[in-house]
Amino acid sequence: MHIGNVYAMLAAWLSAHAGDGSGDGDSQAGSERQRGKVLLRIEDVDGPRAMKDADKWIMDDLHWLGLDWDGEPVYQSQRAEIYEDALRSLESVSLDDFPLVYPCFCSRADLRAASAPQEGDRFLIYPGTCRKLLSWHPDEVRSRLEAGQRHSLRIAVPEESSSESIVTFDDRVFGRQRFDLSREVGDTVIRRSDSIFSYQLAVVVDDLLMGVNDIVRGRDLLRSTALQIWIRRALVASGFATKYVIAGNDDSNQSNDHNTLKSNNSTNYRTNVTAEDPAYAHLPLIDDPAGVRLAKRKRSLDISSLRADGVKPEQIIGYCAWLLGVRASESQGVHMPDATGPVAMSAREALERFTWDDIRVDKSDRILPANWASELTGAKTAVYSKQQ
Repeated sequence: MHIGNVYAMLAAWLSAHAGDGSGDGDSQAGSERQRGKVLLRIEDVDGPRAMKDADKWIMDDLHWLGLDWDGEPVYQSQRAEIYEDALRSLESVSLDDFPLVYPCFCSRADLRAASAPQEGDRFLIYPGTCRKLLSWHPDEVRSRLEAGQRHSLRIAVPEESSSESIVTFDDRVFGRQRFDLSREVGDTVIRRSDSIFSYQLAVVVDDLLMGVNDIVRGRDLLRSTALQIWIRRALVASGFATKYVIAGNDDSNQSNDHNTLKSNNSTNYRTNVTAEDPAYAHLPLIDDPAGVRLAKRKRSLDISSLRADGVKPEQIIGYCAWLLGVRASESQGVHMPDATGPVAMSAREALERFTWDDIRVDKSDRILPANWASELTGAKTAVYSKQQ
């Protein structure tokens, strides 16, 4: 884990432990409201890229930081049969008489040549090459499949002219979001040509079946959220959700008509959502002093290195809480001798002061200063007194 991971994990932990309302405008939310659960999922569905023992390192770091979770960890690498079942369910659904899931023979080089990065987030909009091929030359697609040609599987999104192409959701930090699936997302791979299921399919299936109703993550996934909402709706339309027990169902609260999605066994398919869409909060990103986004592959601000240097968990939590806008003050019963920056604190102490309002104050990405290490290790330890 690196500082950016801890920052996001702390925000998710605080949101869950703050209970109903997740600290919206109430600094005492964590102590007075029923807490939620934090679920730990090891997203190792991409086996070739999964580093040996990384799960143990992650869990050890979380224990050390005091960021506990509920229940046993769930490993995506052990859920291939469930993802396969989800894929079969999606294949039973059509989109305006076009298969919702279709084969794609394009290579990565083909896609890079035909697409351009969007908004600087490295998101490539698929140009629809194989969707057109299936529409215009289905016999050629059939011949390629019969010949065993290597291919991935994509999920189709509605055409731009369709009202179903627009996905909206409310984000706790960035407010109302609106994405046009056709123009801003495009048809997306849900199973790669090496038969590995994509992140986008796996997380939607897991969120649905694990009853996840509160998702906190970086703002770089705002666009992916629109796609995941579409996949979630498609899974519900396919009947997949009814095969499993889903936590937190309330069919009466939410009803969505999916006019363009229909079962291949039905000419007039209409469905009610059987599990509410999660609440979302997307966080400003953390960049290093050079303004480059933190990344695991760069071992950016590695927690194991900080631990080896003698940094205390309260210093890391306090620093990440500071990045989340948590501020300790004398008015909250906190004595901070000569402290003007981050204050060392435990996650529980951060919870007493956490509100989403503080994050919304500044939505810009956080850039760590050149002396971030000195700020981290020099974080004062506050003296907390019980607030009356």
